[in-house]
This record gives sequence, C-alpha cells and structure tokens, in this order.
Amino acid sequence: MNYQELVSQIKKKKSFLCVGLDTDLAKIPAHLLETEDPVFEFNKQIIDSTKDFCVAYKPNIAFYEMLGTKGWESLQKTIDYIPKDIFTIADAKRGDIGNTSLYYANTFFDTYNFDSVTVAPYMGSDSVIPYLQHKEKWAILLALTSNKGADDFELQELKSGEYLFEKVLSTSKEWGSEKNMMYVVGATRPKMLAAIRKIVPNHFLLVPGLGAQGGSLSEVVKYGISKDIGLLVNSSRGIIYAGNGKDFATKAGEKAKAIQQEMEDLMDVNL
Repeated sequence: MNYQELVSQIKKKKSFLCVGLDTDLAKIPAHLLETEDPVFEFNKQIIDSTKDFCVAYKPNIAFYEMLGTKGWESLQKTIDYIPKDIFTIADAKRGDIGNTSLYYANTFFDTYNFDSVTVAPYMGSDSVIPYLQHKEKWAILLALTSNKGADDFELQELKSGEYLFEKVLSTSKEWGSEKNMMYVVGATRPKMLAAIRKIVPNHFLLVPGLGAQGGSLSEVVKYGISKDIGLLVNSSRGIIYAGNGKDFATKAGEKAKAIQQEMEDLMDVNL
C-alpha cells in the first residue's frame, strides 16, 4: 500500500486506528480452544468486528512464532483474511545487516505479503535499506518507545545536545522518505511528538501505548498530527481483550468504534 492509498483510507473511514493482534492462547476465550485453529478463529472474529473502524492491523510476530509452524500458518491465514484495503504491519522489530536483513525483508514482504515491518535501526543504514528497496512497502523504525527501559538509551543526551532518538531520526530520514518509512513513537510520551515533528514533519508515526498503557489520544493528536494526519495509533489489549466471553468480538467492535468516533471528532477539530 502506498502513501496516498493509506491517506485515502484514513480520510474515508475518519480513523487512524491500528488494531494490534497480540493473540495469546492464555487470554483468548476458552470456547475457542476447541476449534481447529484457535488463534486464527480469534483473529477472524476480531477482524470481522473491527474492520469498519480501523485502517491497520499489527500482528505481533512473537505471539505466532512461539507456536512453531502452526503459529506461522495462523499468521498466514490471518494476513490472507485481512481486507486488502487495510494496512498491515509485521511487528517483528528485526535488526541485522547484509543478507540477513535482506531475507527478513523478503520474508515479511514477499512470503507473507505485509505492507510494513518494524525495524530496530541501531546497526545503521545497512540494517534498514534492504526494507526500503521493496516497492510500496514500508520500514517502521523504532524511535522513541513507550517502555520504561527506553530511558536507558533513547533518551541519553549526546555531546551535540541531541537525544539519541533525535539523532536516529535526523540520520535515518536520509535513507528513505515519508513514502516508505515511518517511526515508532510511544503514546505515553506525547509532548515529545512536538520535537519529533520538527525533524520529521511529514512521516507517518506508529503510536503504540493507547489504552492499556495509558496513552492519551487527544494529546497524541495535539502534538503529532501532520497535514495528512500522519498517525497510526495502535491499541492491542484494550480492544481485542475488551471481552472474554462468547461475545468477545462484539465487545472488541464496540471498543474500536468508540475510539474511531473519538478520532473522527479530533480530526474535525485539528484539520
């Protein structure tokens, strides 16, 4: 999916919601465990109930690869089931160089046909550029994450006066463009978005941390919105585990709709 197609979907649905498919066998409703493929059955029902309210899905690859070959099969079926006009993100956080990076890119873009993959940029340009060589595919670089440990490195101040994450942004933006590269910025650090927008004013930002991690949607929009919205705000547990009974999918849909409606209101005010 290219830049304009993504922007068009956001404007059409009046939503920039990304639903994280962090599907955990220990958390899905018990009655699904009796089905042939519980992970896919859960994902299928979540997709059916949320697809009208979101513009992206983000399977966290760890939840699938831990299940071995069956997990990868569930992932493939999930990707095949997602409507083609919805953006897909392989949340894999890969980070390596040379042929390893090339084959990671081929895995997620060619074998599984994801639109994008999250990438750790700390090994430099040769760990990212192979992802940028695929037409109409995206690398989503970790910039300022929402976890507590982000302070260990990302917020270290350099001799130049920059934070390390700012150096990552200013250097990496030369490798690609806003048409094939996004950045991960945690919703729990919304005021930092103003500084980030000075460096990458037009790139899309993938913003996790909404809901269970306590991020504020209005604050994210206030500091992070761009001329084309430029945001994909993710909610995982807050949506997919909104209910744990046989009506889990209905509850997920209700939660996704509520977030979409809030996004629509914020778009009306901020654009």
